Amino acid sequence: SFQNEINEVPFFDIQLPYELALKIFQYLGKTELGRCAQVSRTWKVLAEDEVLWYRLCQQEGYLLDMSISDHSCWKLALRNCRARERTLKTNWKNRIGAVSQLQYELGKILCDVHSCDGVVIAGYTSGEVRLWDTRTWDYTAPILEPMHGPGDAGPQPHVSFVRINSALAVAAYEDGTVSIWNLMFGREPIHHYQHNQRIQALALGSEGAAVATASGFEVKVESPNDRGFWQTAETFEIQKLVNFLNLVPDVTGSPVTVAAAEDIVYLLKADDPGKILHSVYGQPVTCLDVSAHEAAFGVKTFGWLLNEPNQILLYNLETSQCLKKMGNSIGDFTCVNLQNSPPNMLVTGNKDRRVRVFDIRKSESLCSLYAHQLGVSAVQMDDWKIVSGGEEGLVCVWDQRMGTKLWEMHARHPVRHVWFNSHSLITANIPDEKTPRGASIMDDDLTAHRKHRGIIYAYEFSADQLAVESVLPICRSSYDEVTGYNYNIGLAVPYDNI
Repeated sequence: SFQNEINEVPFFDIQLPYELALKIFQYLGKTELGRCAQVSRTWKVLAEDEVLWYRLCQQEGYLLDMSISDHSCWKLALRNCRARERTLKTNWKNRIGAVSQLQYELGKILCDVHSCDGVVIAGYTSGEVRLWDTRTWDYTAPILEPMHGPGDAGPQPHVSFVRINSALAVAAYEDGTVSIWNLMFGREPIHHYQHNQRIQALALGSEGAAVATASGFEVKVESPNDRGFWQTAETFEIQKLVNFLNLVPDVTGSPVTVAAAEDIVYLLKADDPGKILHSVYGQPVTCLDVSAHEAAFGVKTFGWLLNEPNQILLYNLETSQCLKKMGNSIGDFTCVNLQNSPPNMLVTGNKDRRVRVFDIRKSESLCSLYAHQLGVSAVQMDDWKIVSGGEEGLVCVWDQRMGTKLWEMHARHPVRHVWFNSHSLITANIPDEKTPRGASIMDDDLTAHRKHRGIIYAYEFSADQLAVESVLPICRSSYDEVTGYNYNIGLAVPYDNI
């Protein structure tokens, strides 16, 4: 009789078919479904239907790549996902986890660092380019081989820039050469090209295969053709020297580049080579970031007009219209992160020591955090936290809604790279001085003292203890930590327990 009752679900005075009753229950949230499950046995079966909980799971953004048949109990799956997220948040807030230094044996100085999904690339004054995959603990970092010419016996040029995405790694060197590696195909470069002068800026698309470089008054865009052979897709001549360069993500067809050259911002497309997005004479651009549809950049005004302080401008890339002027600060905006921010948000850092969060639908900042003594050099945010790095070497983690600092870590050099996802954080302190005094010319290998070299940290706040135990191939420290002093981060100290 129970089976028959299920086909006719009692809804107060009427009997409804199961499908129709399910349609009604689709409009309920987790709490309401829980209450309905207590009404009767029929309603309990209905309220725990897999379709409902699968949809709720998807709506909250969990397990998006799974189909309904992948789990036998979606209610439990949702509960586990939420519990894991809570644990991760607690771990971030209380700094519970492991931190490792990505060490490099040779006494060379760090020149540039970039990362993508936990894979880190670093370039050094020795000309070497190094990779780490912080997601797997038994991974040894390969050195990406440069393109060797016949007479390359002497010292290699310094690396000036490195970039990485999910498929490619790119390095630009002081002598104007650029090497591109495919991360699937080993250590030899798949493509190599040359500029006549020093390279001022390098950009790699967040997805796909396109690399842009700026040198002198030219911007080159390289990408593979239909048959997979790399070639120069576009060369753009512009009037000034480029300071910042970004490739627009998610573009179909030929790549689109945004270049800031002193006081002009160019939108460089194949069909419209010299398009100027923004230009105000004598007001240089101080930082730039680009998302799929917008470009955000800081503009420095020189205070001739006292009523117009330094601002962040937001432009629409399709219409080339200025959508918003945000902020008014005495200091220059030194960094802006639009692409990795939640929808309608962006986060900026300024020379006036403040980190500001803007809603791009309003002009005033949502929150302003007083942080870094010598100015802010790197920022990223998500829906609840902000990580900022400063010129004095401090990395700060903030609770955005409370506007409070959760914790901080310090290293000697300016923070030039910050990247995080739900469970890990990568920061890089890169020295400004690449040839420190005290490295003797008489030494064969010109090794720099450890304090001059710069440092990369990988933090793991993972919810499952196993990942914390094995964050990188280094023996874990067994010191019984005093949690109030160094919080709960276990520093990885090699060879403590052998």
